[in-house]
Amino acid sequence: MYHILPLALLSASHSFRSLAEPIIQSPLLQNHGALALETAQLYGLHRQLVEIPSISDSEHAVGEFLASYLTARGFKVEKQYVPPFDSQGHQTKHQQRFNLLAYPAASPSNGARVLLTAQVFTLCARNVDPLSRISLDTVPPYIPYHYNSTTHQISGRGTVDAKACIAAQVTAAISLVSSGTVPPSSLSLLYVVGEEVGGDGMRAFSNSPHPAYESVIFGEPTNLKLASGHKGNLAFTVTATGKSGHSGYPWLGENANSMLIPALLALDNLQLPSTDKYGNSTLNIGKMAGGLAGNVIPASAYADIQVRLAGGDPEESQDLIVDAVRRVDERLKVRFWSQGYGPVNIDHDVEGFETTTVNYGTDIPWLDGQHKRYLYGPGSILDAHSDHEHLSVEDLAESVEGYKKLVLAALGR
Repeated sequence: MYHILPLALLSASHSFRSLAEPIIQSPLLQNHGALALETAQLYGLHRQLVEIPSISDSEHAVGEFLASYLTARGFKVEKQYVPPFDSQGHQTKHQQRFNLLAYPAASPSNGARVLLTAQVFTLCARNVDPLSRISLDTVPPYIPYHYNSTTHQISGRGTVDAKACIAAQVTAAISLVSSGTVPPSSLSLLYVVGEEVGGDGMRAFSNSPHPAYESVIFGEPTNLKLASGHKGNLAFTVTATGKSGHSGYPWLGENANSMLIPALLALDNLQLPSTDKYGNSTLNIGKMAGGLAGNVIPASAYADIQVRLAGGDPEESQDLIVDAVRRVDERLKVRFWSQGYGPVNIDHDVEGFETTTVNYGTDIPWLDGQHKRYLYGPGSILDAHSDHEHLSVEDLAESVEGYKKLVLAALGR
């Protein structure tokens, strides 16, 4: 059931109704009966978020928009500035980025029991009260928003990961508070930067003073299912250092590419831990670079590699990786980007949801605390990060009800 928002918000909502008009007028939705203002706001907010590019490390504009949107709807917004980093954790000089924490201004203080969260970015060239979190960044390249009136699909960069989660969480939170279903003091919203590049936004929030939430609802594409867990993550770089020279006299130099390639083949065939719940660990050689030109012996080469861990602890896999590389050539260097983490088991005890496991990583490991952890959202991860990223208008609307159900369950209602 959709609730009509207070009249005080009606004027501010007209622009979002116009943004959502192509969807609202579709025969598919007309056949489902009249749409409430809440639904128009959902589709309008989603479109506005997608139309603002937010590649990782460039999330400033979409963060400012979201802060203004929530402030206009009675939320107090706090910004936590996070230094910009590249995909390997090196600080850069890009524009300021910030995490965004919001809670109803009517609440006497930010003492929420539930947190809704997600990421604000869309992709890197790298939740409710219960706590909701989503990241604001997205992966490149930017792809414009488009609604297909025949298939009733919305496409564009970030339509799934993770701006659908943001739009649905915000809409659910506003509805629950404005309708009086939950007290204003019960929930908060958190939208973080950098989830795609090491979780530096969530790490910064976790290291700062914040309430001891009872539940945190993380937004990621799960096909409207509750995730019971996700694989762990381990990222590293293998570097080869040779000696440059003219390619016509290869014996006078040492080819760094030729040093690196056998090690990558060994890693590609490396057996890493597996479990019944998560299946096999997988290793992806994601980026390779080496040399200057075809007629120059390359003096250096490297490869960036990501592992999705299905079992064991990161230290066990680190040892296996280093040993495999050293057996090929002891001169090769292995540098792990962080300590990584093993498989993450997640709470999935709310009735009315199908459950699943997912192979991607989230910010869940980076938020310290004794809270319950839920992972849920619209859309498929198989469409996210792709040139055909899309989701249906019906799934987007259904996710609002899913987030409401999770919040109410977390609050014991």
